[in-house]
Amino acid sequence: MAYATEKMIALAAVREASVLCEQVKGALTPETLEKKDRSPVTVADFGSQALVCSRLRRAFPEDRIIAEETSTTLRTEAGRSTLEKVVRYVREIRPDASTDDVLSWIDFGDCKEHTERHWTLDPIDGTKGFLRGDQYVVALALIEKGEVVVGAVACPNLLLPGLDAGRGVVAIAAKGEGTDFYRLQDMEHAGTGAVSQAIQPADMRFCESVESAHTSHENAQHIAAIVGISGDSVRMDSQAKYVAVAAGAAEIYMRLPSSRRYVENIWDHAAGMLLVEEAGGRVSDIAGRPLDFHHGYQLTENRGVIVSNGPVHDALLAAIREVGIT
Repeated sequence: MAYATEKMIALAAVREASVLCEQVKGALTPETLEKKDRSPVTVADFGSQALVCSRLRRAFPEDRIIAEETSTTLRTEAGRSTLEKVVRYVREIRPDASTDDVLSWIDFGDCKEHTERHWTLDPIDGTKGFLRGDQYVVALALIEKGEVVVGAVACPNLLLPGLDAGRGVVAIAAKGEGTDFYRLQDMEHAGTGAVSQAIQPADMRFCESVESAHTSHENAQHIAAIVGISGDSVRMDSQAKYVAVAAGAAEIYMRLPSSRRYVENIWDHAAGMLLVEEAGGRVSDIAGRPLDFHHGYQLTENRGVIVSNGPVHDALLAAIREVGIT
């Protein structure tokens, strides 16, 4: 296996980060949720990034990391309280970590430019799902020369029918090596990825984001009707939607642009895309183009994302053209 070490490190990194996230989530109170206090997810974001980036830098010191967070706000007086909480949670997993260690680990992810080889990390993908107790993930991918070659996604709340995993899975893929699932609890192998073999649109299930800020639910329903999909969509946060397609638990994921100005970030799609493709599925933008990871932290050459088990993909693209989404 060409990426055996990278896969091992990626698996360990996302699982460890998800443990920290679950510890933060376990401390949420009804009062925090009622006030819509986002500080817990901020603590989990920073702590997750610190743990993942420290593992990557130790194992691959020359690799750059494109991640979502920087420590800038934590270094201010206003950020002192948040920093103390981040360090406390990190120390529950890394007892010897100093405050300076945690800050420097977070800033290992400050790269935003394309390089020949770099990782991209979303320390918590699905922040509102995290706060609701629904779906969120820790997503990590390795990109070489613009090609995603390793992807790992830890899904603490995901339950996939047909997998011997229970609630909580970690999915991993490497280019040309397929997709595998592990139980989050003990990392026992739970199965291999294989997209659904459904070919009739009436039998297909499609996922979309819970939030409508960056995707058009109305257009998704219109396209589904044109193709002949009769069931309601399943709405879930994060790249858990990619994992569901890779596991055969859904056939379609549509992320249709709600604004011409919105550009997708690579950390929201890189890992999930590889999981689906290595499970036999297909991923493109709304024009049918492959996702282009040659342009730093954003997918500047793509609009929207369409994910499918394969047979229905061209019909979805045709329906998008019919609706006139550009």
